Amino acid sequence: MRYYQQYEVPKKIMSEKIMMSPIGVIHSPYKQVKDIPIQGKFKPGAKACIELKKKYAPGLKDLDGFSHAIIIYYFHKSQKEDIIGKPFLEDKEHGIFAIRSPNRPNHIGLSVVKIDTIQHNRLYFSEVDVLDRTPVLDIKPYVKHFDARDSTISGWIEKHFAKRHKK
Repeated sequence: MRYYQQYEVPKKIMSEKIMMSPIGVIHSPYKQVKDIPIQGKFKPGAKACIELKKKYAPGLKDLDGFSHAIIIYYFHKSQKEDIIGKPFLEDKEHGIFAIRSPNRPNHIGLSVVKIDTIQHNRLYFSEVDVLDRTPVLDIKPYVKHFDARDSTISGWIEKHFAKRHKK
């Protein structure tokens, strides 16, 4: 058993603002929130692209050697912050950190997408679950040796997929 030392975060750190600027924008087929699947893998044929600012295009070098990428973006249409919310899969409320709602304290989203091709300052991908014109904050390669985990448990979501795994 590990014991973690308790410490107090300095007030200065807790009150600092963090400034970020988009590195690009997502062009997706989803013009309205109601059209977006709960996860991109459930709509594998949906195609989109990230158009990076030209100065960031060199950062795409060698990303084409990966099958998937993690995109980090800003939920630009979210107008509220919830600490408790109802996810798409059920009517029961859960804490915001146990669901993937856009109404988060910092409105940050994350998606794993399948890379199709890269051309100049554009990353074309499928398995999209992001609204059109969403600002992109970062792109990272998906690395199965780092990102995949064995023996995971998905909390309250498990019951929604239990029947699928028994086939």
